[in-house]
Amino acid sequence: MQLADEGHSVVVIDKDRDAFRRLIRFNGRTIHGSGFDRDVLAKAEAGQADALAAVTRGDNTNILCARIGRDNYGIKNIVARIYDPQRAGIYMKLGIPTVATSLWTAQQVKRWIIPQDDTIEWTDGTATLHLVERIVPDHLAGQELRHFSFGTHVRLVGIMRGGKGRLDIEGLFAQEDDVLEFMVTSEGLEELNEMLAATRA
Repeated sequence: MQLADEGHSVVVIDKDRDAFRRLIRFNGRTIHGSGFDRDVLAKAEAGQADALAAVTRGDNTNILCARIGRDNYGIKNIVARIYDPQRAGIYMKLGIPTVATSLWTAQQVKRWIIPQDDTIEWTDGTATLHLVERIVPDHLAGQELRHFSFGTHVRLVGIMRGGKGRLDIEGLFAQEDDVLEFMVTSEGLEELNEMLAATRA
C-alpha cells in the first residue's frame, strides 16, 4: 500500500480472494490467481513491470516467481521473501535478492524493488548525521569500495553481502547486489546522490 500511496502503479496477485480484504484504501489493482501463471502475469502486464516482490508463504514458490519474473519477463528489480535463512546464500547465487521473514518490513522490500529510492534508515537527534543504504548497481560492480568514501561528509562504513553484514571492507571490491551502508551528513546525502547519479551517467 505504501508504494501505491507514493504514486507507483501496483498490482497484487493472490490465490486467496479473501486476502484482498486486508488491502484497506489500496489504490492499485488486484488479480486472483498464481504468481507464476502466464495468463495471470499477462493480466498484470508483467512485461512492463519495473519491480517484483514475491511474498507468498512458501520459499520455493517465491523463488520460482522471482526467477520467472527475471528470466521470462526481464524484470530487473526483484526480491523474494524466505523463511529458511540457510537457503539465502543459494538464492543470492542465483541472482535473487532475499529478505528473511525476521527482517520483513515494507522498507526492506522497497530497498530492493526501488534501488534508487532516497530512503534514510536512521538520523541522529540533531538531524545532521544519517545512516543510508544503497544497493550497488550493475555499472558500479568491480570498483574498489574505498572509492565510495569521499570528502568530509560521506563515509562507507559497511556492507551487506550474501545476507551478512561486514565492517572489514578494506581492500574489497563492490559486487552486484551488495548493500552499501553509508554515514553521511546532511550535505553528504546530497553529495552521495549526485556522485551516484554522475557515475551512472
